[in-house]
Amino acid sequence: MERVQFQQEQMLNELKDLVEKNLFTEKETKQIMKQRTAYETSLVRRIAKKADFLRYASYEMALEQLRRKRVERMKLPPAPATVSDYALVRRQFHIFERAVRKFKSDVGLWVQYIQVAKKEGARALVGRITARSLQLHPNKPALYILAASHELDHLSPSAARTLLQRGIRLNTESIDIWREYVKMELGFVESLRRRWDVLGIKVAGSDEVEKKEDPSRHIMGARDYEEAEEASSSMEVEYGGDSGAEARKQVMDGAIVASVISSAARAIPRFELFESIKEAISNYPSPESLRTALLNHLYDEMRRTLPDDPKAVVFVASRLLAGENDLVESLKVANEEIVARVKMSRDEKLNEAYAGFVEDWCGRNIDENLARKHYLIASLERVIVYEKASPSLLCAHIKVLGESGVTGPAKVLRLGQKYTEVVPRSARVWVARLEAAARVGGVEGSEEIWAAARASAQGTETEMLAVWTWGLSAGDVARRRRVHEGLLVESLRDAGLGGIHEVLLLSYVSVLEEEIARSDQSSASAFWQQAIGHMARHYLTGARVWQKVFRTVGDEQSVYLAYLEWRQTEAVAAGAAWREWKGLNGK
Repeated sequence: MERVQFQQEQMLNELKDLVEKNLFTEKETKQIMKQRTAYETSLVRRIAKKADFLRYASYEMALEQLRRKRVERMKLPPAPATVSDYALVRRQFHIFERAVRKFKSDVGLWVQYIQVAKKEGARALVGRITARSLQLHPNKPALYILAASHELDHLSPSAARTLLQRGIRLNTESIDIWREYVKMELGFVESLRRRWDVLGIKVAGSDEVEKKEDPSRHIMGARDYEEAEEASSSMEVEYGGDSGAEARKQVMDGAIVASVISSAARAIPRFELFESIKEAISNYPSPESLRTALLNHLYDEMRRTLPDDPKAVVFVASRLLAGENDLVESLKVANEEIVARVKMSRDEKLNEAYAGFVEDWCGRNIDENLARKHYLIASLERVIVYEKASPSLLCAHIKVLGESGVTGPAKVLRLGQKYTEVVPRSARVWVARLEAAARVGGVEGSEEIWAAARASAQGTETEMLAVWTWGLSAGDVARRRRVHEGLLVESLRDAGLGGIHEVLLLSYVSVLEEEIARSDQSSASAFWQQAIGHMARHYLTGARVWQKVFRTVGDEQSVYLAYLEWRQTEAVAAGAAWREWKGLNGK
């Protein structure tokens, strides 16, 4: 408690000053002292919690905000600063300082400390905090980005560049830090451009500045002026005047940024990096010529780095679809570029990427007529001639025809039937056919197609789950319970459908909960006891399902039955949950 008493003594001068300035009353300062004492007591206990420090700091922030509002409202005349003008902010820093010493490994706490210091304008303190945090956490890119941002805010681009380069050396795989490095260099180029405009420094090759007659000719005389021009020309040759102008031109043309992009592409040859950098360049307020040049360089690097990546192919081909270009013509160019790669590679992943491209642009409401959709659908059909058994293309064809409205529903249904005969094992094509059939006859009218899909489809667990759960939510509660029970029995016939069986059981419990909520509550206990017995006898009910049943039922007898079933597969967790339930219900 000696530390608490010491902190109380440190508060006396500032509280006295607040009372003398009539910013707080004596009663309020006593309340402040009482609240601070409670917070200080919580900080000195044997096992301090981070939440205690944050609550204390939040209280001091609110107190400082109240002080500033009262100062503004009272319109106090300018006067020399007193202890209360900075004591509350200093206390915030002191609380965070104690917190980061206690929880050195908590990066979030360091970030909060830095943000509070930046908010209060403590530039030197921010520098010290970032330096200490980087010493403790050199592998956290967010800290380098924060530190570089602080340096840029105070017009120190060289220091920001050094920090980001150091962060890149230690975190080469971080996309975020590479993106921020590109943005920093873009800002550097823009600041140079504005500065040189103010200073009148011309960039080599610029035709924007008109050549005006030099008045020195009239002041010095023709002969002296010519001699001075010759001397100036010889100095430019001797000291590389032309090369300096050329260097300035390269900087303004984005040579530094392009170099960073190339380095990033070599360090992280992944699609996500290029996507992130493109977004940074597109959103930065740079001259259009510079933005275009950098994006073209980015696309060139992507072609070299990821020549066969399906996402990269679509990404590069879509470069003309942004900006003010003719959308219809640009869409045709992009589409033909992707189609050429699809026909050449015959790769299913590229087919999937192209299918996503067609679905995306057919789903956009950009123009009023259907010419764009007709063109893309016709192009997709031509590609299907080459790739007759591509599930991605066939699935996309069914979707865009059904959703675009360019053809009748009967044709879409025939097409879906045809494609499921071509690739009868594709779960994705079956789901597309089911969606098309549901738009015509509803879910209940597609029962036969759904049964055929479950019998024939194969694929990943996610794809198979989409097939089995397709029609579960349609209809009333009685229909949904009947469908669930039928599917649960059906899924028991295949040992490879264990995961789907469990998902169906979890959904089945939700249906039972909804059914009993709409019926007489007096029979809830008997209902759940019967349901628990039915699930235990007829289905492969596991720990996750019994846990959900345990959390769902309400009466003691049903909870106990669920506990007995649960503990057969997970005794420790079931026992803990049962003891917790008894404690909460006073049993």
